Amino acid sequence: MVTTVVIIAVIVIVIGFLISLYNKLAKQKLVVNEAEADIETFLKQRYDMIPNLVEIVKGYAKHESETFKMVTEMRSKAMSAGTLDEKMKFEKQLSAGITKIFAVAENYPELKANENFKELQTSLKGLEENIQKSRRFYNGTVRDFNTVIAVFPNSLIAGIMGYKAMPFFEATDEEKENVKIKF
Repeated sequence: MVTTVVIIAVIVIVIGFLISLYNKLAKQKLVVNEAEADIETFLKQRYDMIPNLVEIVKGYAKHESETFKMVTEMRSKAMSAGTLDEKMKFEKQLSAGITKIFAVAENYPELKANENFKELQTSLKGLEENIQKSRRFYNGTVRDFNTVIAVFPNSLIAGIMGYKAMPFFEATDEEKENVKIKF
């Protein structure tokens, strides 16, 4: 009789643990998905601004056509990327291109005085700050999620449930360097 009670108690504890872990993983995954959706929203706003920025700067710096072509191409690729990894790859290149456009603008005082450019630049800088905040939030939620599925015994059960570590948004070496402009 005591053995039966102990066995039933162990089974109830194990089932309770599994339910608790499943719920924790599901909640963490939803937070990661929410953070990813926030980034997507800000990126969409940025994608919508980029053509305006390119057109304004293009009128002043015609010899920078390669930069404009690259930014336009990366915008299209980032918008149509299927996976988060693809999107991150193109986003890094797009961010580098936007930085180059702002660096080019520094060489044109009349462009910096243009009201449309100043307004667009201010909006885009605010949007970039929001994207960075969203990326930090996303990376925090990914860290928490990855930690939950990495520790024992969660790692065994998470693997059986099909949960895998999520990727972080990371800066590339190119993004960490200063932009170099050559004329």
